[in-house]
Amino acid sequence: MNYAKTAGELLAKVRKVHPLLHHITNYVVMNDCANMALHIGGSPVMAHAHNEMEEMTGIASALVINIGTLDNEWIEGMKVAAKKASTRGIPIILDPVGAGATKLRTQTALNFLNNYPVGVLKGNLGEISVLAGLGGEVRGVDSASGGAEAKICAVEAADKFNTVVAVTGKEDYISDGKTTLCVSNGHKWLSAITGSGCCAGTVVSAFCAVGDNLVTASACGLAVYGIASEIAAQNANGPASFRTAFFDTVYNLTPEIVEKHARIENA
Repeated sequence: MNYAKTAGELLAKVRKVHPLLHHITNYVVMNDCANMALHIGGSPVMAHAHNEMEEMTGIASALVINIGTLDNEWIEGMKVAAKKASTRGIPIILDPVGAGATKLRTQTALNFLNNYPVGVLKGNLGEISVLAGLGGEVRGVDSASGGAEAKICAVEAADKFNTVVAVTGKEDYISDGKTTLCVSNGHKWLSAITGSGCCAGTVVSAFCAVGDNLVTASACGLAVYGIASEIAAQNANGPASFRTAFFDTVYNLTPEIVEKHARIENA
C-alpha cells in the first residue's frame, strides 16, 4: 500500500468534507486545537457543558476526549458524549494526558477504555505504557520513561484494549495488534511548544472522521502533522517563531506536498 499517497488523498478528503470535530479538551489547548482543526480542513467545536453533550455529539463526525484538565463535571459530560458517539459509530479519540501522573487521570482513562468503544488511544510512551500495565513513568503531562519499547507498547496496548493505539515520540507507532505502522515525520521543536500532542490528536480525529481504516488514518494524520513541523522548522529561529510557522504550514499543505514527504512504513 502506498501510504504516502493515501495520506495526501485523506488530506484532500478532510478539506472537501470539513468534518465537525467535537472536542472535550483541556483549558490550556482549546484555542490551538480549534485553530488546528480549521487549518487542517475540519470544523471545530469545543463544547463541554454536560447538558449539551448528547446533542452536540449527535451532529459530530468525531469525538476527541482529552483529560488534560479534569474535574468531576467534565468527566460526567465525557461519559455522555462517549455513549452517544458509540451509538452513532463515530470514532472516539482518547488522549490520556498525564495518565500515570495521578490516580484520577489514570483511572479516568482506564474507565473509558474499559467501558466505551474508543477508536484510537493516542498518547506518549509513558502514558500508554502505564495504562497497558507495562510500567513506565509520567512526570506531570510528559513522558519520563516507558516500560517497553514504543512498538511493543503499541501492539500490547492495542491487544489489551481492543482498539487502535498510537504511541507518539521521535517515531510514532500505530497498531491495532495485527497491523503496525511507523511514522518518522516530525521535528524536535514540537516538544518545545505547549499542546503539540493535543493538536496532533485533533489532526488524527479529522483523518479518522473521513478514513475507512483507523490504523491507516491515524498514521496518515500523524505523518501530515509531522511534515508540517519539518517544513515550518526551516523558516523558524526557535520554538516561538516555529509555532507561528507551523500553523501557517498546516494551512498551506497540499496533497502533493504530503505525498512527497510522508514517511509511513510497516513496522
